[in-house]
Amino acid sequence: MRLLRYFLFRVLQMFPIALFIVVINFALIHMAPGDVSILLAGEGADPDYMASVRESYGLDKPLIQQLGAYIGQLLQGDLGLSFRTREPVIDIIAERVPATLLLAGTALVLASVLGVLVGTVMARRPGSALDAAVTTISISLFSIPVFWLGLMLILLFAVTLRWLPSSGMMSVAGPREGLAYGLDVARHMILPVLSLTAVWLGQYVRLSRSSVSETLAEPYVTTARAIGFSERRVMTGFALRNALLPIVTVLGLELGLLLSGAVLTETVFSWPGLGRLIYEAILSRDTPVIMGAFLIMSFTVMLAALLTDLLYATLDPRVRL
Repeated sequence: MRLLRYFLFRVLQMFPIALFIVVINFALIHMAPGDVSILLAGEGADPDYMASVRESYGLDKPLIQQLGAYIGQLLQGDLGLSFRTREPVIDIIAERVPATLLLAGTALVLASVLGVLVGTVMARRPGSALDAAVTTISISLFSIPVFWLGLMLILLFAVTLRWLPSSGMMSVAGPREGLAYGLDVARHMILPVLSLTAVWLGQYVRLSRSSVSETLAEPYVTTARAIGFSERRVMTGFALRNALLPIVTVLGLELGLLLSGAVLTETVFSWPGLGRLIYEAILSRDTPVIMGAFLIMSFTVMLAALLTDLLYATLDPRVRL
């Protein structure tokens, strides 16, 4: 019952946060320099035509009225039309999201699983030469800018060795169905996934090692060992449950940032995902697409935070007291 009340309380908290995000999104776009009507009508357009464009898009109304109309659109699930292609923004975003989920999701799963495993093993061997080496490598990986690592991987494996493709999600003249298509996509994924995984792996190794080390030093773990529980039982039944709490928090935030976390990587590798879409929309000043992508990413972070809180409260009952 307490868990249900806690969940409902957190859901209610999301409504004012969502409204704040919508207002900030609208305000930032309309505070940006430049006149959108010039982009729509074209440079040197007739003043009368410019006025008609402003009127047709509601740009001649006060900002508060434009905001009200925008919120009304959102409540109907309408993110507007792209200035560049005249297609519904929701359809454009929906077309790009799977590519981002495939890329960033694969990297996040690999980084989190490998990071927790390596960090846990290193926590049981503190002070060893291997522990020092892994710690150094993880810090180095975490410190490397992901776009720089991506460029270096392209230079090595695509330009110098010519083993892997440097950009795109599939070959131009490649297959479009079946196993051959899947293998072609997987081949194009290797470099961008490797760059994201390497950077995220360093974070999870350091966090897992620190968390497990602190948990293993707790009195209840020492007591469990003194009672005679096996080391496996101590790790799985006592240590890891509490050690996973901070890892769950970080993983939840990473899940929320999944759609936006690969913007630089998608740009470097020309991966046709949401990050690349945002980059293209900014260059062409496609305001509805920028606003729609910002909202989708923000609401994804909100949902991930809510689910993380619920999971955290399930693992640690003290949170919902």
